Amino acid sequence: MADEQWRTRRGGVETALRTSAVWASVRDLTERQQTHLGRPLRVIDLGGGTGGLAVPLAELGHDVTVVDPSPDALASLSRRSAERGVAERVTAVQGDADSLAELAGDQPVDLVCCHGTLEVVDDPPATVAALAAVLAPGGHLSLVAAQRLAVVLARVLAGQFTQAHAALTSPDGRWGSADPLPRRFDASDLRAMVEQTGLTVVDEHGVRLFSDLVPSALIDTEAERIALLDLENAASRHPDFGFLGQLGAAVHVLARN
Repeated sequence: MADEQWRTRRGGVETALRTSAVWASVRDLTERQQTHLGRPLRVIDLGGGTGGLAVPLAELGHDVTVVDPSPDALASLSRRSAERGVAERVTAVQGDADSLAELAGDQPVDLVCCHGTLEVVDDPPATVAALAAVLAPGGHLSLVAAQRLAVVLARVLAGQFTQAHAALTSPDGRWGSADPLPRRFDASDLRAMVEQTGLTVVDEHGVRLFSDLVPSALIDTEAERIALLDLENAASRHPDFGFLGQLGAAVHVLARN
């Protein structure tokens, strides 16, 4: 994919630049929920693919169902969960948002995750509504989606000013017909979409404020990666610079039912 593609750059889910901030929020949320409920969580991960989030959640003891349209991705998920010794806690289901109600049945879900999926579905508001509908009272939605302003800045720094203007002004946040991503979101629109389902947004922060713009050669050691992660966390939470979150390549929204 193009420059907005999420880059892992070494490290597991806790330390990779692509996943660290999101994982920290999800892990802390699940710890609080498990303490409150007194049991492992029931989790659905829509578009969870090969299990980058599902397997670490299963390693924490939670029961995770990954719903994804790709049989190849689900086959990789099954191998990955078996290799990590958590196959009994990970269920792979080929499907999409229309499958969620049937999967949940009469057992509403404690946590629904939708990370990097809303950009490619046919109807984002309907998908968010389907996610909200399967949550138990007090359950949470974790939603990660690409942001518009990040690609505008990336196109400017690449000298593609016409593309930057297109991304800034187009309804879908795309920079042109060759843009590999079907859509991007403004954080305010994403928050409104979530709140229209009746959920309450409890946290919202930008993800990857700087890391996609930093050359890989400048992040050559573990210490450099950790320093960048610390900087991004501080910038995204700084009380006087909240606007920096809008420059993140993605936005992470946590909402409660």
